[in-house]
Amino acid sequence: MKLVIASDHAGVKLKNKLCDILSKKYELEDASPLNTPTDDYPDFAFKVGNKVAKDENSLGILICGTGIGMSIAANKVKGIRCALVTDEHSSKYARRDDDANIIALPSTIDIDLAVACCELFINTEFCTDEEKYYRRKKKVLDYESGEYNEL
Repeated sequence: MKLVIASDHAGVKLKNKLCDILSKKYELEDASPLNTPTDDYPDFAFKVGNKVAKDENSLGILICGTGIGMSIAANKVKGIRCALVTDEHSSKYARRDDDANIIALPSTIDIDLAVACCELFINTEFCTDEEKYYRRKKKVLDYESGEYNEL
């Protein structure tokens, strides 16, 4: 599993800590090695989104002030299912129920909680036991491709 991580200027501190910790266990690419005070989160969200969309064996981690901007921008990339994560429950179920391939974290989250969220996200598989999760994911993918049939 390859991880692609990036932050804007607000998330550099957390990103660097996560890189130090996660790179010991996983192949990790820092997609924002040179942050500046005037950088913009969409640039990094699109960069990570495109990398993850092209490699189904990768997952993404994005960090900005609230995580909201990154999640909005990343979800504009075709094939991306980015979830804003602020606790372990949302991290696990973003992956298990919705097959999220990127998570967005707020820069203010505690490092221990951030690591726990990342580990759950990385190590939780999409649920294969229940058809409803496939059905729901297919509807999202169909909408994205213009093939969704409205109710």
